[in-house]
Amino acid sequence: MVSVPSPASAPLRLVRRAVSLLDRIPHAVVGLCARLFPAAVFWQSGQTKVDGFALSDSAVVLFREDYKLPFVDPLIAAHAAAIAEHLFPALLVVGLASRASALALLVMTAVIQIFVYPGAWPTHGVWATCLLVVLARGPGLVSLDHLIARRFVGR
Repeated sequence: MVSVPSPASAPLRLVRRAVSLLDRIPHAVVGLCARLFPAAVFWQSGQTKVDGFALSDSAVVLFREDYKLPFVDPLIAAHAAAIAEHLFPALLVVGLASRASALALLVMTAVIQIFVYPGAWPTHGVWATCLLVVLARGPGLVSLDHLIARRFVGR
């Protein structure tokens, strides 16, 4: 007896083929994107808080008048944010201490979500998802972390 393919088998084969192709996207690409795009967002935010190498007056005013974080002096919060928004994105871009940097930015994202812009959860959710990819799967092959691990831990 000859089996006749059902009409549903062609679309099913197409879906399976598409999934198979998508499964081939290397983590190196995903990890790199998950590091670069949130890094760009935080870096740009950090740039709005500085004037050259000094904290801008407007950054302190922003933390005092708009952000109003509980338990933290606005001057300290502005300095800490400016440093963190430059340091951790730079580390993410080169892929050094990637998981620690992603965790730090994830904590910052949670603070922003909870205390500053609670209505911006869709945006913060995208940032958090990228940072969680780095936390859970690492930075990928295109990173200093990978080179260091390969050198000292082995392949």
